[in-house]
Amino acid sequence: MSRFCELVLLGLALVWLCSRATSQNPQVPCFFIFGDSLVDNGNNNDILTLARANYMPYGLDFSQGVTGRFNNGRTTVDVLAQLLGFPDFIPPYSRARGPALLRGVNYASGAAGIRDETGNNLGDHISLNRQVSNFARTVQQMKRFFRRNDTTLNSYLSRCIFYLGLGSNDYLNNYFMPNLYTTSSVYNPKSYATLLLQDYSRQLMELYKLGARKVVVTAVGPIGCIPYQLARYSKGNSSRCDESINNAIIPFNSGLQNWVDRFNKGLLPGARFVYVNSYETSRSLEANAAYYGFQVIDKGCCGVGRNNGQITCLPMQQPCDDRTKYVFWDAFHPTEAANIILARIAYGSNSHSDVYPINIQQLAIL
Repeated sequence: MSRFCELVLLGLALVWLCSRATSQNPQVPCFFIFGDSLVDNGNNNDILTLARANYMPYGLDFSQGVTGRFNNGRTTVDVLAQLLGFPDFIPPYSRARGPALLRGVNYASGAAGIRDETGNNLGDHISLNRQVSNFARTVQQMKRFFRRNDTTLNSYLSRCIFYLGLGSNDYLNNYFMPNLYTTSSVYNPKSYATLLLQDYSRQLMELYKLGARKVVVTAVGPIGCIPYQLARYSKGNSSRCDESINNAIIPFNSGLQNWVDRFNKGLLPGARFVYVNSYETSRSLEANAAYYGFQVIDKGCCGVGRNNGQITCLPMQQPCDDRTKYVFWDAFHPTEAANIILARIAYGSNSHSDVYPINIQQLAIL
């Protein structure tokens, strides 16, 4: 590419950035998102998979309608993007092009996990390894806007926030599916968590090499309490969590927090990691549901069978009338109302039991 073309591209990018900043000035220049269906915003729409949500009533309460988000409205990262001051939602990798890359990209994919084979039972998906590779391609594309000056680009990326929310499917669509996966027969919960964290830490270090410095990682939530598990729980109480599943993920969550400490204490110089304890915040939300205005914590707003959790929301199915009263939208995913609360806690809580060692707002201003 000629020097003239590079200057034109840089000028167009700066004009685009300035035009977006006139209405609102984000706290960080860009926001990059990696994860599964909890934060996927359309990357699975065009791949061969059962893990897709590009049909009504998904998106029923979302301003842009059906997009591939796995709930009725905004995801936690949509709310976080708004709290961080972004005027638009972060685009999915499948659609992100040109100067829009400078604001960030969402690489998340429904059914994705830390391990590549996780989610294969549902069809194609974009694993975390592939998501990191896609980010590497984005970095190469972004170089055009920085005159291929790696120092300037790295300085830019160092001020961005990187959000990762993975691990749930490594349990739901791997470890706890013994008929399809061998992991539970080979590893006990502690050794499986160790295996996951070995892969995860390597993937996080790869993001660091690519320029990530402000990184948010989330715990696996209490998946023994989601409608899908409540519908399957063999003891017959449709509102009682399966604590054997919840206990199995505790080693992963505690190990992830330990890795955050290691990264922050010099293992990755110049990086600052934040651990969002979505396990504790989700349990607290359910324990204090009435305080937050929720009336139903053990059933999906949309779904089929026991707890609306045996089959997820079907195309054109009629959901519950008042989504603000439900914690769960379907068998697996929170409603927008729950996502708003969880995002606000991650963004602004000063309790280390919620977010550690600082919150996302404090991370943004570093």
